[in-house]
Amino acid sequence: MKAILQLIQLLGVLVCSGQAALQVSISLNKVELSVGESKFFICTAIGEPDRIEWFNPQGEKIVASRRMALHTESFRSRLIIYNAIIEDAGIYRCQATDANGHTEEASVVLEIYQRLTFRDVQSPQEFRHGETAEVVCDVISSPVPVVVWYYQDREITEEPHSRYMVLPNNNLQIHQVTKADEGVYRCEASVEARGEINFVDIAVVVNVPPVLSVFQQSFNATADYQESVTFTCITSGSPDPLVTWHRKGQQLEPSEQYILSRLEGGRSMLTIRNIRQMDGGTYSCRATNKAGVQERELFLKVFVQPHIIQLKNVTAVEGSAAMISCLAEGEPLPEVSWRRARDGQTFMDGLRSSDSRVEVRGRHGKSELTISGVKLTDLGRFDCEALSRIGGHQKSMFLDIEYIPKFLTNHTVFFSWEGNPVNISCDVMSNPPATMLWRRERFTISAEGTHNTKIYSGEGKSVLEVTPMSDRDFGRYNCTARNNIGVRYQEFILAQADVPSNPHSVRLSAVSQRLATVTFMTPDSHGGVPISYYLVQYREAGSQEWRDVRSHSVQTTVVLTGLEPNTTYEVRVSAVNGKGQGEFSHTESFQTLPIREPSPPAVHGQRGMGKAYRLGLVKQDDGGMPIVEYIVKYKTDKEEQWMTKLVPGANDFAMLQPLQWNTRYEVEITARNVKGLSEPTFYQFFMPQKPDITAESLFSGLGLGAVVGLGLGALLLLLVLVDISCFFLRHCGLLMCITRTLCSKKTATSGKGKEMEEGKAAYLKLPLKEENGKESLKPDTIEIKVHSDNSLHTQPNISKA
Repeated sequence: MKAILQLIQLLGVLVCSGQAALQVSISLNKVELSVGESKFFICTAIGEPDRIEWFNPQGEKIVASRRMALHTESFRSRLIIYNAIIEDAGIYRCQATDANGHTEEASVVLEIYQRLTFRDVQSPQEFRHGETAEVVCDVISSPVPVVVWYYQDREITEEPHSRYMVLPNNNLQIHQVTKADEGVYRCEASVEARGEINFVDIAVVVNVPPVLSVFQQSFNATADYQESVTFTCITSGSPDPLVTWHRKGQQLEPSEQYILSRLEGGRSMLTIRNIRQMDGGTYSCRATNKAGVQERELFLKVFVQPHIIQLKNVTAVEGSAAMISCLAEGEPLPEVSWRRARDGQTFMDGLRSSDSRVEVRGRHGKSELTISGVKLTDLGRFDCEALSRIGGHQKSMFLDIEYIPKFLTNHTVFFSWEGNPVNISCDVMSNPPATMLWRRERFTISAEGTHNTKIYSGEGKSVLEVTPMSDRDFGRYNCTARNNIGVRYQEFILAQADVPSNPHSVRLSAVSQRLATVTFMTPDSHGGVPISYYLVQYREAGSQEWRDVRSHSVQTTVVLTGLEPNTTYEVRVSAVNGKGQGEFSHTESFQTLPIREPSPPAVHGQRGMGKAYRLGLVKQDDGGMPIVEYIVKYKTDKEEQWMTKLVPGANDFAMLQPLQWNTRYEVEITARNVKGLSEPTFYQFFMPQKPDITAESLFSGLGLGAVVGLGLGALLLLLVLVDISCFFLRHCGLLMCITRTLCSKKTATSGKGKEMEEGKAAYLKLPLKEENGKESLKPDTIEIKVHSDNSLHTQPNISKA
């Protein structure tokens, strides 16, 4: 307002004097401004100014910018200072110049002060355990502020041996900071000249590096057994460490094989499932937080069952060397041995067989078995076995032996005759299979054969069928067998066959009235072809007619039957083969035995039914005539008189009955033919006591229908008894139903009671009493008799047998 009045006065003076004198004034003389505030100043010129300009404290002309703006009119100019800074302080001048170059100016003093300002103070501020921490509190003001630190509402003072110190830059230094130093610290700043005060709270966090420990550092497992292993790491630190698992420089991620888990107490676990051989090795547990990293290694030892990965069949040539290789793997590395299946012999590393032909050498899971001078007996299976302390594995191979053809038979001479085909067999064993050819006098016999030769071939066999037509067809034939190992020859001879020579040493044995056994020795020569049978001829002495008996196959024993007793016979023998019948042997004579009494029969006995006894009769020598009859005499051992029973000779048993119980019998049996009686055969037997009649013996005589009928009767009786018991004990059942129906017509209670009593009486009378009141059934006075017609009769046992 004062400036306006001065301006009015100045204008009045100028008007009155009639002069245009130049004068300059600024609205403010001195201004205080805090950093960051904005202010403007107005400069007014009286007279006729040509231009108005502003100059900064450094005397430089102010040019309009974003922080300093100028707005100038004809006699007035405004300077605007935005967001003042300390450097903006000083004297600002406003200068006016007229057309004649005359200048006038005015000035204003700008004082700038800094308020209390906390510049970018971070909270929380983190430090590592054990280091010297510097808690930053960047505060500015003008004049310089006074800073005081507080912790847990107590001022921090610098005392001797204290770990706390306020630095010249107002920061708080904590020597060897620990977890106990964590908390909220207050940084308070004040400017006494202005009475200005302010504070900021700073959270101090102390990070503790991870501490990592493991219970167990080494683990064992066996591969391919679905086993699992769990590694455990225990961690501590602040903040809580992040635990990761690594293998071969790669971090492990959760999967079906790797299961990662974390429990309370800082436990971190890695579970490896379905362990395989490749899972063995070193794993690392790594704990990481802001304060640092710690890592521990764990080792997984994977044991692997031995496994044979290479074993092949081998083919060797007889007489050469064979080498068999077996390669096995496993952890630990297995030891390899060999076993020959043919005889079970075992071959170990570094050892030789008893014949020094087999040697084994091995190293690092590989074993080689060498056989020198291979023989056919080496052919077959060899087992390679890999063993370690955790198991074993066995695998087999086959050693095949190739060899030159070998002929299997020494039968090289064959016999035949004209018109009779003969098969000459050439049997060969070879590997690989051999091809076979037949030759005759240096000429190869065609596989299609000729008019009298045919060839039949099979595996390892070639058969030459020759049908001799003349003497030229007899002689030598050659079989040639060839494979890629070599060639072999075998010569066969086809010779003409002859009839056998005569048998000799003809003997007669077991001569009886009608039988004789002829035995003889085989001929010295069978004529080149097998004997088919022997022809035995016999005749009565003086007769001209021979009777023939053929042997069974080539048996040298023939039984002559149908001979006459007491007669002289002649006998001779000849052999017959494919060529024909040979000469007869010398004639031998023998005489059959005359007819005589039979030999005593053999006897065996067994109990019959009831009071019967069965004697089995076995005929012995009948003396040349049929047994007419057997005379059987028997008596008790206490009697003198014999009882006689005649049994026809065709029978093979005699039945003695009726006999006495509990008695010993003596028997005398004699066989009779037309010639007379045999010597007697003596026999004894004992009849036991009379058997007791039991339910079993009773039912054994009944038919099926009778047994079923008795069973149904017993069941019916049981149902009646159960119904009566229910009637009296539980007042239910069929009888109770009938009783209630009958009693429903009576109204008096006494009538019902009487009926009940009568019912009880009926129950007591029915099974035990007849109308006359006498007992009708008494089990211990019943006798059951079984008759010969299997009928049953019962009667009171008045007199016991």
